[in-house]
Amino acid sequence: MAERKTPAAPGAPTWLEALPVTQWMTTPAVTIRAEAPVRAAVELMRTRRIRHLPVVDAAGRLVGIVTDRDLRQMVFDPSVQERLGELGEALRARTVGEVMTWGVITVRPATGIREAARLMHEQKIGALPVVEDGRVVGMLTEHDVLRAFEHLVRERVASVRPLAADQAVAEIYEYGFPEPAWGEPWENEAGPGH
Repeated sequence: MAERKTPAAPGAPTWLEALPVTQWMTTPAVTIRAEAPVRAAVELMRTRRIRHLPVVDAAGRLVGIVTDRDLRQMVFDPSVQERLGELGEALRARTVGEVMTWGVITVRPATGIREAARLMHEQKIGALPVVEDGRVVGMLTEHDVLRAFEHLVRERVASVRPLAADQAVAEIYEYGFPEPAWGEPWENEAGPGH
């Protein structure tokens, strides 16, 4: 889904173009099969230092996602609590398919980073599998989104000017994203190099 460029109100920031998530996603995506033991998912997430693991079927198509939260909730599951003395055995007996989330919110590689960030915020999720033809081609995490926005602000802020004075804050600032003429280099209002 491509981002729409909407006319900005006078003085409002202007976004130049939709930046696709494919520029910011983590690749290759680490995945696991639904029939894998939970213990394998825990180990994979720990060694790769990830919190979200897309779950795929035998054909490599996305069927769900397992998160560190899913795994923590599983430990407090009543059926696991009954066998607390045999916790190791209970963890070995459970599969990823038993603890994963089946309904997965995804984006396509061409989805704009702003749209992906909005979706993550609204749905209160920390990562989005990036899917093309049913297969996971990458993962977009909160870290990736923050990295993208940090880059955008660093590279594209052309001016900073106070909007209004406030007693609590000396000055409130607006970040401007003016659209230069085609082929014109980026400059801030103070001139090149400032």
